[in-house]
Amino acid sequence: MPRNRRDKKDRRNQNSRSKNRSMDERSFKRRLASESSTHFVEKPQTLEQLKAVEKLLSGIGTPEITPFKPDDFQLEALAAIETEDVLVTAPTGSGKTWIAREEIRRLLEQGKRAWYTTPLKALTNSKYTEFSQEFGAENVGILTGDRKENWDAPLIVGTTEIYRNQLFDALRSGEQVKTDFVILDEAHYLADDERGHVWEEAIILSPPRIRLLLLSATIGNAEEFARWIEDVRGSKVRIIDRAGSRPVELRAAYLSESLQLYPLFDSNGNFNRSVEQFSQRKRDNYQNYDRRRR
Repeated sequence: MPRNRRDKKDRRNQNSRSKNRSMDERSFKRRLASESSTHFVEKPQTLEQLKAVEKLLSGIGTPEITPFKPDDFQLEALAAIETEDVLVTAPTGSGKTWIAREEIRRLLEQGKRAWYTTPLKALTNSKYTEFSQEFGAENVGILTGDRKENWDAPLIVGTTEIYRNQLFDALRSGEQVKTDFVILDEAHYLADDERGHVWEEAIILSPPRIRLLLLSATIGNAEEFARWIEDVRGSKVRIIDRAGSRPVELRAAYLSESLQLYPLFDSNGNFNRSVEQFSQRKRDNYQNYDRRRR
């Protein structure tokens, strides 16, 4: 067969197959997908579970206003910070910040300066707002990677990295860091693998004339930590250990899609098995999703 006649026949066959595919695509109807999850029926709560919820919610609200009375550990720390560095280990909510606030108040009245460092920008912003209301906005500045306001104020609130950077700048320029007192909040960050060196450098480079107040709820080796600070700074460190449970109790619960509360722990402190029905539902959904993908 001549070449041009064979080419024409091939083109006719291709056009025919193309038309057939177009017809198939127009007539094809995609099958509806199955439901993304199986129907789930939440088990009704028993009388015992409802009583557990009542207990969970009992006592929640605004307590009565009573005169403030400092705890002994707060007064001890406040007295010690006059002459030495202080490491305070106390549970969250026990009043560690009160110690810092009272010493800041005393320093500002004497015309001195202070630095309050935190590891997080969100916490820094919160403390900046709190201290601005407490001591007056004109007396408080903030220094983070995002904000620089009233930078020459007698009280500066900032991230630990910014304070460390000021120490480096002072070393290079031969000048003194403009502060008399530094609070290192969340001091346990010293043990952080990625950022711990910042706290090490801040402690090591702070001149001995600057007193340090270190606050943390989770330091387990306070004695070792304090001895290291004494070695690198040549100063004495007082450990204030407020042992015991949290003053403000933590209660944990799971809120279901039907807005029912399930305490995570029963009256004996064991895991509440009623919550397992929701984790089983998630596992079933994941399995259904995997089957559809196959």
